[in-house]
Amino acid sequence: MKSLDLLDRAVALATARTGRFVSAHPRSLSAAVMLGLAGFGVTAFGIAPMAPDAADIPKRLVTEIVVPDEIQSQLDALAEHELELYRTDLTRASDTVDSLLKRLNVSDAGAAQFLRSDTTAHQLLEGRGGKMVRVQTDENGTLTELVARYAPANAELLGTHFTRLTVKRIAGKLLAMLDTAPLAAQVRMGSGTIRSSLFAATDEARIPDGVATQIAEVFATDLDFHRQLQKGDTFSVLYEALTADGEPITWSSSAAGKVLAADFANNGKTYSAVWFKDATGKGSYFGFDGQSKKRAFLASPMEFSRVTSGFAMRMHPILNSWKQHKGVDYGAPNGTAIRSVGDGRVDFAGWQNGYGNVVEIRHSAQRSTLYAHMSRIEVKRGAYVEQGQRIGAVGSTGWATGPHLHFEVKVGGVQQNPLIMAKASESIPLAPAQKAEFAQLAKNLKDQLDIADTVARSGTYAE
Repeated sequence: MKSLDLLDRAVALATARTGRFVSAHPRSLSAAVMLGLAGFGVTAFGIAPMAPDAADIPKRLVTEIVVPDEIQSQLDALAEHELELYRTDLTRASDTVDSLLKRLNVSDAGAAQFLRSDTTAHQLLEGRGGKMVRVQTDENGTLTELVARYAPANAELLGTHFTRLTVKRIAGKLLAMLDTAPLAAQVRMGSGTIRSSLFAATDEARIPDGVATQIAEVFATDLDFHRQLQKGDTFSVLYEALTADGEPITWSSSAAGKVLAADFANNGKTYSAVWFKDATGKGSYFGFDGQSKKRAFLASPMEFSRVTSGFAMRMHPILNSWKQHKGVDYGAPNGTAIRSVGDGRVDFAGWQNGYGNVVEIRHSAQRSTLYAHMSRIEVKRGAYVEQGQRIGAVGSTGWATGPHLHFEVKVGGVQQNPLIMAKASESIPLAPAQKAEFAQLAKNLKDQLDIADTVARSGTYAE
């Protein structure tokens, strides 16, 4: 009976530890199982044709007595290893030392007092929230180590470095240290399904907003993300993530580096994109078929945002009459950057009655673009601008009833639908000498996207 009680204790202890590990690392464990199974599948497929028929293999029965160690000796061996527990969370603007430690399951009054009184440790809750905190405790909840990672105060280091605050128990006493370390790039993968919006889907898949914006930009000439998204659309993406000590940073939308490859399935058709650099080091996106995603005109003069009025008839907000709206209005906050959709020269930069502050750019003898209601103009008449260059900021000047950008495309002086013009504009072809290199890269990236699709369908997140 005593042996059974000891066995129950050993099983309970092992189960509890396993449960804590699974709770702490569900995504890593799921992805590892998925990839592990995939590896076994490939191996089996490779050797199965060479194996003999199972019916021809002689069969033997082997019996062996296994004598386990005594239960007490197993418990003693387990007791020799101290239990260490880890937990992570983000600081909140409303946090106090007590509320943060409570969320992290730290039960240590001495540590709480140290965080309140030590000059260095006190920086944990100074400034904005969103600091990444990881604690290590013993089985009683006593703090062993706390590490917080967050954006550096030095603006020149933003996007390249992070601040690391470490509180560690050494020889029974807590000590706090502060240092700055470089961020590292790590390739990650993710997949999602559209249920309401692109950003909601990427949030659910734990993909940074910066990646969502890039996805919309990359496929802008294939899809109108303002009107054509449908519930059930799916996507997969490979992207560079900036990491601090191996953990993706959360304090900046620029936490995501460049999207390396992506596919997007919409209304029964799948679109693809691969980032490819040529021999000169300049890069752009191409479909898996080698067709360039880049066009002479960008689909939008701003990064992915909300279209409030399209190229169609509408009730004029000032004149209260139906009027052809010969452009597209982009609702966005005051100060949002406006960019030129193509290379060209500034024909006009100044005030135009109801349009307020206006910039008009000549792209060719026949084509020009107009940007109106700007809060400020950042180019001068006669200046040459490149595609994507910032030319001003969103405002509500002129007859605007709220902050937005009114955007027009003109061909021969006649307004055209900007979205149609962008899709119909010329693409930049892949050089013939680069096609073999591109094909190999595209194949490798497509295989990785397929893995992301598989993991997503299994209900886990791949990283």
